[in-house]
Amino acid sequence: MPETSQSSFRKSFNFKLKENPLINLMLFLVTFVTTTIAGVYWTTNIQGPIEFYQLANGLPYSVSILLILGVHEFGHYFAAVAHKVKATLPYFIPFPPVNPLSFGTMGAVIKTKSIIPNNKAMFDIGAAGPIAGFVVCFAIMAYGFTHLPTVDYLLAIHPDYFSPEYGKNAISFAFGDSLLFVMMRELFTTPGQFVPPMSEIYHYPYLCAGWFGLFVTSMNLIPVGQLDGGHVIYSMFGGKRHEAIASISLITLIFFGAIGVVTAFFDLNYSFGWSGWMFWAFILYFIIKVKHPPVTYFERLGTGRMIIGVIAIIIFILSFTPTPFVVSF
Repeated sequence: MPETSQSSFRKSFNFKLKENPLINLMLFLVTFVTTTIAGVYWTTNIQGPIEFYQLANGLPYSVSILLILGVHEFGHYFAAVAHKVKATLPYFIPFPPVNPLSFGTMGAVIKTKSIIPNNKAMFDIGAAGPIAGFVVCFAIMAYGFTHLPTVDYLLAIHPDYFSPEYGKNAISFAFGDSLLFVMMRELFTTPGQFVPPMSEIYHYPYLCAGWFGLFVTSMNLIPVGQLDGGHVIYSMFGGKRHEAIASISLITLIFFGAIGVVTAFFDLNYSFGWSGWMFWAFILYFIIKVKHPPVTYFERLGTGRMIIGVIAIIIFILSFTPTPFVVSF
C-alpha cells in the first residue's frame, strides 16, 4: 500500500520515514523471523516455545507471505519510478508471532516522497501493487491446492481429528471463504480428495499464506480515501463519484462490523460479519479519511487503463469476504 505525499494527506496523517536501505533490510529480516515463527505455530500446532530446528517448518509460509507482500509493494515502487515519482523502498511491518492468531506481519508499505502529478500516474501506482501481488497470490494458492497432502498430514497434527470429541470445549477458529478461494478449491481439487475445511486451512502453509494475501489485497482495494482501491476509483471516475462510492463502502463496512459485534455480544450461532470491520472503518474515517485529495492535473483515462481498473475491481470482489474470521467458544 503506497502512502502518498499530497499536502492534504500530510495534514491528517503526518509521519516521517527515514530513507536508509539498512532500515528496510532490518525490517525485512525481522519480519522474516516473525513470519517464520508464526508459520511454525500455524502449520504444526506446536504449543509453547519452539526449538531452532523446528523453524524450517515455518519457511514455506514465511517465504510465500513475504513474496506476496514484496511483489505487491514493488509493484507500487516500480510504477512510481516509471512516472518519475520519488518513493521509498518497501518497509515490511513485523508483528509479534503470538500463538496462535498472529500472521507475524501487518503487511508492508512504501511512501512516495514527491507529488503525484496526475491521475494517470496515481492510477498506475495504485493499481500496480494489488494486481502484481494478486498474481503471485493466485499462483501460490494454485500450488497449494494442486499439492495438497493426504489426510495423514492433518492426522499427524491432530491424531483425534475424526474423533467425536475433537474440538469440544476448545476455541473454534476458522478463516472465511472468499469467492476466489471457493472457485479455486472447486477447480484444483478432485472428487474424493481430502480437502481441509476452513477451520484447518492454517495448517497448510501455501493456502494459509494465499488466504492472507487475498485478505490484504481486498483490504487495500476497498475504494476509500488513499487506499489502493481509492486511488483506482478516484483516477477512473473523479472526486465526486469516488466520494459517493467511498461513502457507500464505508457504510457497508460498518454494517458488516455491526453484525459481527451483535453476533459476538449475544453469542448468536450466526457466521456473518466481523467486528474487526468496525475498527477498520474507524481507521478509514478518522485517519486515512474518506475523500481522496485532488491531483494537480486530471484527465479521462484511456481504454487500456479503464480495463485494468475493471480488473482491479473484479479482483476486489473475488478476494473480499465479509466474514474473514469466525471464532466461537
